[in-house]
Amino acid sequence: MKKFLTLISVVVLCFVGLVACSSEYIISTKDGRMLVTEGQPKLDDSTGMYIYDDADGRETMIKKDDVVQIMER
Repeated sequence: MKKFLTLISVVVLCFVGLVACSSEYIISTKDGRMLVTEGQPKLDDSTGMYIYDDADGRETMIKKDDVVQIMER
């Protein structure tokens, strides 16, 4: 019984960890667009661009200067 509860606890923790990693973010742009991302956008300092996966799972980039705000959904 104790092994079963331990197994259930591990499965639940793994599930919670996976859900937490796949948060959606919304990028608000200067021209009024609201872009939904899968996961947190990463800033590439060398190019000045945010890199993110869009709602369709494609890797996309946007200039840092075009971004007003990034919010977790």
